[in-house]
Amino acid sequence: MPILSHRPFQTLLSCNIFMNSKPLLKYIHGTIPISSSRFHLFHTYLHIFSTKPQRPISKLHRFSLNKSGFSSYTPVVLSRTVELPCPAEENHAVELLASLKTKLEHEGIHCGPCKPGQYSGMICPKCGSMERTFSIFIREDGELAMWSCIGAKCGWRGHMRASVDLKGCSSGMQNSKVKPNRVLTEESLGLQPLCGELIAYFAERMISGETLRRNAVMQRRYQDQIVIAFTYRRNGNLIGCKYRDINKIFWQEKNTEKILYGLDDIKQAGDIIIVEGEMDKLSMEEAGYPNCVSVPDGAPAKVSDKELPDIEKDTKYQYLWTCKEYLDKASRIILATDADSPGQALAVELARRLGRERCWRVKWPKKPDGDVCKDANEVLMYLGPNALKEVIENAELFPIRGLFQFSDYFDEIDAYYNHSLGYEFGVSTGWSGLNDLYKVVPGELTVVTGVPNSGKSEWIDALLCNINESEGWKFALCSMENKVRDHARKLLEKYIRKPFFDARYGGSVERMSTEDLEQGKEWLHNTFHLIRCEDDCLPSINWVLDLAKAAVLRHGVRGLVIDPYNELDHQRPSTQTETEYVSQMLTKIKRFAQHHSCHVWFVAHPRQLQHWAGGPPNLYDISGSAHFINKCDNGIVVHRNRDANVGPLDRVQICVRKVRNKVAGKIGEALLSYNRATGEFDDFVDKAVKK
Repeated sequence: MPILSHRPFQTLLSCNIFMNSKPLLKYIHGTIPISSSRFHLFHTYLHIFSTKPQRPISKLHRFSLNKSGFSSYTPVVLSRTVELPCPAEENHAVELLASLKTKLEHEGIHCGPCKPGQYSGMICPKCGSMERTFSIFIREDGELAMWSCIGAKCGWRGHMRASVDLKGCSSGMQNSKVKPNRVLTEESLGLQPLCGELIAYFAERMISGETLRRNAVMQRRYQDQIVIAFTYRRNGNLIGCKYRDINKIFWQEKNTEKILYGLDDIKQAGDIIIVEGEMDKLSMEEAGYPNCVSVPDGAPAKVSDKELPDIEKDTKYQYLWTCKEYLDKASRIILATDADSPGQALAVELARRLGRERCWRVKWPKKPDGDVCKDANEVLMYLGPNALKEVIENAELFPIRGLFQFSDYFDEIDAYYNHSLGYEFGVSTGWSGLNDLYKVVPGELTVVTGVPNSGKSEWIDALLCNINESEGWKFALCSMENKVRDHARKLLEKYIRKPFFDARYGGSVERMSTEDLEQGKEWLHNTFHLIRCEDDCLPSINWVLDLAKAAVLRHGVRGLVIDPYNELDHQRPSTQTETEYVSQMLTKIKRFAQHHSCHVWFVAHPRQLQHWAGGPPNLYDISGSAHFINKCDNGIVVHRNRDANVGPLDRVQICVRKVRNKVAGKIGEALLSYNRATGEFDDFVDKAVKK
């Protein structure tokens, strides 16, 4: 226990005025025991200042201060009902109450059932929450009303008098008429130097008297209490004033220009620190950073999802534009707003307006109890000025969406180097003659073309069967030219290696049995997922990719086939050319492939070829746009021989015309042979050469 001494002094007593808050301060004369080691005005004697003493106070007397003209009352019963003296004339009280309720009606507060002297809960007229988050208290004499909304996204609070509104107190409702800025002086506001008790209050928060003096922190006697006055200055002139009582209730002088607190400290600063409160500004100065300013208003509940308004309409952040000439000189702006969600939202909103490219952000350390420090003052109080200095020195670049450094991907690069990702060199096609030219890499786009009946779709089906057999991949098929039963037949023939029907195309090969069919059906079910539009309309590329995304996330699909391009719905604005449309479409497909590590095969037919001589077409012959070859990762032309004089009719050319990834392949041609009975492809062997 500290040694206590008794000495007379002018101190502050409490009176329950603001709902859900600690007591306000009033002047009395008396003898109060004080710790001999240090002032603890607001903490040592909680039985004096607390709203919840250990035992009720039985008798409390009124003290009259003739010199100051203030009188003090403390509650007889410490409850949520505030006991204040009523005027002697009851009729006058009724008139005041009627006048007050009329004023409240103009603010949108309908308080008909509210009883003076009691707190009343209702739905907030500002945020419209369906819960009763809004609380209002009307003093018994009908002179004063105070209200507050505890809604997380609202926080509206204010107070109003029946006769004259409290000067400097904002009700939270903006006046539609623009009023000229007031000219303020310390004398007109009644500002005074800080008393010893308030200096001790700041000292407990590690703010020195020198810092208070340099920032012209003052006090004011206001509504029977003493409040802290933070003076907002520009070029030394008083521009605005913000008040704070010990319960952390804030209000400002009305009709003043909104500027940053501490503006004169950043006149020529290349680095600027922006914090969320005046106390944090003072704390930064204690850590050796006077080049710090505080926003004058609080933080938003969340980041706005709207576009930035014009400067003249950006009323919430008007102080940024008012101080633009100061902020424009800074090459680096460190955003040290509070660690809670509103504080982080404020940082984002400030960065949107100041430019993310020159903004940095801090990471608040943990207190000894493990909780994260909320702001600069908590770091100063719990960890000291060196810890706060370290926070600023270790500030990180404010993230810019879409802008990265290679260091952000070093883990992935290391995994790529060590073959830890899988499929670094691509997946085998199943044909040795083609593997040197083309392998299937997850996240890439392969465009496949060829003249009609050249075997494009058959070759892709055979490729999928090979990859499934070797790697176990699953696939999504958007094949709009095939009936489901026909497509199933082609896939089953390749898997079972027998013809589906006992028909002429099968020759002498035995048809698959019922057991083979049942085995194949199970394989179809486990391997493929169909994307089909069952009505008579054409699917759009967005519709296809949305379903493909669901297949990837739900079923682990690794490959997507879109066959063919001309069967999609290609409605586009009249102002957009087909070339622009194709470019946009292929960009969407590539982003899908990369984001989901899914290989996409996109079949596109060539335009009608004039004077075609029977050879394989070029990728630039694809109908629609040259972007098919410009934007794809791999470009392949499938071409079947139709002239027996040139070579065997079962010979199929796989022409690899483009390979972006040299690790996975190169440009060239491979020959395969096509088995008409089973739909299989094998490496071509020239029988004539073999003989």
